Amino acid sequence: MQVIRVPLRSKFRGVTFREALIFKGSERYAEFSPFLDYEDQEASTWLKAAFEFANMPLAKPAREKIEINATLPAVSESDISKVLEPFGSFSTVKIKVAEKGQDLEDDISRILTTNRLYPQSKIRLDANGGFSVDQATALLQKLEHLPIEYFEQPVATIEDLVELRFLMKSRGLSVKIAADELIRKASDPTLVAESGAVDIAVLKVQPLGGIKNSLEIANRMDLEPVVSSALETSLGISQGLFLASQLPNLNYACGLGTVSLLESDIAKNPLIPVNGFLNVQEIELDQEAVSELAVDGERRDFWHRRLDRCLELL
Repeated sequence: MQVIRVPLRSKFRGVTFREALIFKGSERYAEFSPFLDYEDQEASTWLKAAFEFANMPLAKPAREKIEINATLPAVSESDISKVLEPFGSFSTVKIKVAEKGQDLEDDISRILTTNRLYPQSKIRLDANGGFSVDQATALLQKLEHLPIEYFEQPVATIEDLVELRFLMKSRGLSVKIAADELIRKASDPTLVAESGAVDIAVLKVQPLGGIKNSLEIANRMDLEPVVSSALETSLGISQGLFLASQLPNLNYACGLGTVSLLESDIAKNPLIPVNGFLNVQEIELDQEAVSELAVDGERRDFWHRRLDRCLELL
């Protein structure tokens, strides 16, 4: 068992590094990496996912390759090319919006510049629930001429999603809506699907408690699935890849290319997309890289105490 800290190439939703606890089960290594501000109850779901991946045989994949989208944090226009370069070739880019400290004009400038630099790529927007209904509508109205594939979690609540859908329809805006936080943070993930305000379900395997639970949730919702990462190392990404490989239908590129946002990784075969795709595979842990990224003292003790508390909850 080892605790690691991995720096990010660019700030991502206020985060400049990722910490994770790496351990080996009876089958393989797994990653336990809830964000530092998550309470133990939420973090314990991530631990459940890690235990499942470490100790359960993996089902035979239904597909061997997964199409991957690029992910652009809320960076300045001058940094867009530098941030997206490690993703290599891609046909879809997800752009973060509604960043704290920025306004709608910052978002519009980032989106328009990305479209100018990558005119052949479809665009996804992701607000992480940070907009009001009026802000989300205003943004979409200013981007009507762009190839927006979908808008992920534009507002925070189901009620606001319903209102947003009504406003969009009344103003002739036909962009699809995806739910993320209202699935992975909900006591009942199917409620957002039942609202009729959402088209796409974003599935993140650690926050949803593992591959098996994610598949069950997907089966209960009549929504198109997309598998995305929680900004993990290749070890965590591989778990998401196996989830994506087992979904009956997968019609959208998945957000599993985020190892490209990290300064380094812990795999001998890091999961960096090639020509916009990742092969479904287990990783080979690079023990030397793990040692170089390992933390000790207070940070290690923090994760050991967190692990103990989450174990108690499970």
